[in-house]
Amino acid sequence: MSYRLFAVTLPGLEPAVRSELTALGIALPEPTPATPGEETGGVAFETGTAGLYRANLHLRAASRILMRLGDFYASTFSELRARAAKLPWELYIRPGQTIALRVTCHKSKLYHSSAVAERVAGAVMDRLRKPVEVVKFDEELRPVPQLILVRIDHDQCTISLDTSGELLHRRGYHLETAKAPLRETIAAGLLLSAGWQADAAFLDPFCGSGTIPIEAAMLAGRIAPGKNRKFAFMGWPGYDSKLWHVILQEAAAAERPAQALIRASDRDAGAIKIAQANAQRAGVLERIDFSCRAVSAVEGLPAPGWMVTNPPYGVRVSPAHDLRNLYAQLGHLLRANFAGWQVGVLCSDRVLVGQLHLAFGEPLRLVNGGIHVGFYQAPVK
Repeated sequence: MSYRLFAVTLPGLEPAVRSELTALGIALPEPTPATPGEETGGVAFETGTAGLYRANLHLRAASRILMRLGDFYASTFSELRARAAKLPWELYIRPGQTIALRVTCHKSKLYHSSAVAERVAGAVMDRLRKPVEVVKFDEELRPVPQLILVRIDHDQCTISLDTSGELLHRRGYHLETAKAPLRETIAAGLLLSAGWQADAAFLDPFCGSGTIPIEAAMLAGRIAPGKNRKFAFMGWPGYDSKLWHVILQEAAAAERPAQALIRASDRDAGAIKIAQANAQRAGVLERIDFSCRAVSAVEGLPAPGWMVTNPPYGVRVSPAHDLRNLYAQLGHLLRANFAGWQVGVLCSDRVLVGQLHLAFGEPLRLVNGGIHVGFYQAPVK
């Protein structure tokens, strides 16, 4: 069976997800006059059952993977219910299963999202001929209900199913956080966007709860980010547990010993303890050299490598605190001890980044925790 899928990601990380899919051997559609470029917020692709399983298991920068179940025209509620009832719901939803719907309507005759959700839920029960439990969607619900996404745009209805369940950034290791935590998918996206060569030295001098170095260690070790969690497709009637077991075995066989020196530090001793506990749960503690130290005490390394870091910036930690001196210290450290390194800094404030005195180009624009940030990259000369 072939699935039409869409890997949802933070806008700006689409190229990272495209490269991940290509590395998995999943062919991406060639641009056409009708679809000349990438979609914002995700990457569309087609693959079979094994590809669907592998994408959920291996993608590091995607938030969730949606399956396009159906597209049709509907300008009345009766038309919507009748056409939605023709979709093969029985392949993906069990009678009595809990479902949740998320609906968006744009410039359509059917503009009442609650009424649309009611008709689509009715269509599911029409098809299954048995009731299902419908709940209001909440990311924190356990067990996670099967999410159905309905989008109506100019009376054209697209219905998708979530194949992932919990958002993919929930790897299972990040049970504790320090201040201003960074999502795992964003951390991985920064590493992929920076082009870090996983056999080169790596440093994060503002590691906080350890997300960036942990993701770096998992990337360097080719450790599948989803190997310790469950996915929505595992609840489908056609779930192939034997195939999933084979794919897990493939992933385990592909792991490799530590190749790179990965160092992570923070001046907050409590944050370092949290980072070490998170790394332990992720199975990468022995791959990371954690230390408690101020940025001014960070030591240089013998060979050039990459620094990718998420320093504090006022809007997320202490709006009243002037951080320009901290950034100036980091810039001095880099120029004095890290010549030949590549640096990537996530920050919301160009003024702070300017204190580093590096030749940054135009940043990669992202939104982190509702804050507009840039990922600034430059070589140290």
